[in-house]
Amino acid sequence: MFSRDKWNEILESLTSNVFRTVLTAFGVFWGIFILVILLAAGTGLENGIKRGFSGIATNSMFMWSQTASKPYDGLPKGRRYNFDLSDVEALKAKINGLEYVSPRNQLGGFGGDNNVTKGLKTGAFDVYGDYPDVINQEPMDIVEGRFLNMNDINANRKAAVIGQGVVDALYDKGEVALGSYIKINGVNFMVIGVYKKKSGMGRDIEEAQKQIYVPFTSFSQAFNYGDRVSWMAITADNNHSITQLKSQVFDIIKKRHRIHPEDDRAIGNFDLYEQFKKIQGLFLALNLVAYFVGILVLISGVIGISNIMLIVVKERTKEIGVRRALGASPWNIRGQVLLESVFLTIISGMAGIVFATSILGVVNFFLSNMEDNSEMMFVNPSVDLFVVVIAMTILIISGLLAGFIPAQNAVKIKPVDALRTE
Repeated sequence: MFSRDKWNEILESLTSNVFRTVLTAFGVFWGIFILVILLAAGTGLENGIKRGFSGIATNSMFMWSQTASKPYDGLPKGRRYNFDLSDVEALKAKINGLEYVSPRNQLGGFGGDNNVTKGLKTGAFDVYGDYPDVINQEPMDIVEGRFLNMNDINANRKAAVIGQGVVDALYDKGEVALGSYIKINGVNFMVIGVYKKKSGMGRDIEEAQKQIYVPFTSFSQAFNYGDRVSWMAITADNNHSITQLKSQVFDIIKKRHRIHPEDDRAIGNFDLYEQFKKIQGLFLALNLVAYFVGILVLISGVIGISNIMLIVVKERTKEIGVRRALGASPWNIRGQVLLESVFLTIISGMAGIVFATSILGVVNFFLSNMEDNSEMMFVNPSVDLFVVVIAMTILIISGLLAGFIPAQNAVKIKPVDALRTE
């Protein structure tokens, strides 16, 4: 390995026909380049998607009431029912593993149009009646003032936390929003906070800034909702999966509202954790595809190196015969061929890694300098050290495989036959 003469022979062999060596090395270069680029692209897409989930309690589901599709306990098919606050308390008390159960009522959006005014300006916005826990379930930065707290809930305060989009629509430039009053369907609410959201939660990020949060109790009182709950945001703790717990949630709700145990259409739900796991599975599949395609391309390059090494061995038949006649062991001959193959494979593969990382550096430079990249679904395409180690391992194994057959052919040559070859 550390013999200068041996390395001089390797370099002389590879440089004796430079054009052939470059073409042979290109297959491995291109294979490792494709592998790194595909893995980095998958990472960039994964980073972008995960940034969209940033701050969201992904171990959550949203649940709402629908129409009963089966008659049960003397009640007819097609009846409507509503959740209430006692359902919330029952879920908290009876199910171990729930971290947050946040009841919510809503004006605007699918709940109907609403009218929000500030002085002479008017706008239509989503208005939510919420408990303070909701800030732990949705990504939200309070940029001015504060969010709702339990004192607001207990005192039925007519307080409101508004999005930056609401401020832009209802307030003049430079006008202070904190402490001002807005009217929601004719009822005055004082602004106690302004937020910006990191994610649109399935909607456009600009639309996500146009929402208003008020205490659940004051919402119910002001708009005659009583103890009715339109829907709930339910989050499991770190030791449980909401996907596994939701069947218990449904069973309790069905029992409390006299719904048929097999009526799966009476309760609507969106399992965010289940969707998040599907996305993670997609990225795993993309990585597997990247490895599969990259390794296939790499194998084609390795086959090219193996073919060239067979030609090299054929060209050096007489030299091998002389070596054998002078006492070279089969392992010396085999090691020489394998070392040439591994060296060529590693050099060409490392060139592919360097070129790929250079391309990624340029792409990241342009992405980071774009004016508005907050909503891009492609962020920081890169490969970590683990991938480089895997690539190096693949290169070494490939080099050994590429040189194995030529090395075996070289060992099989008899000294007398080799010396007789012209």
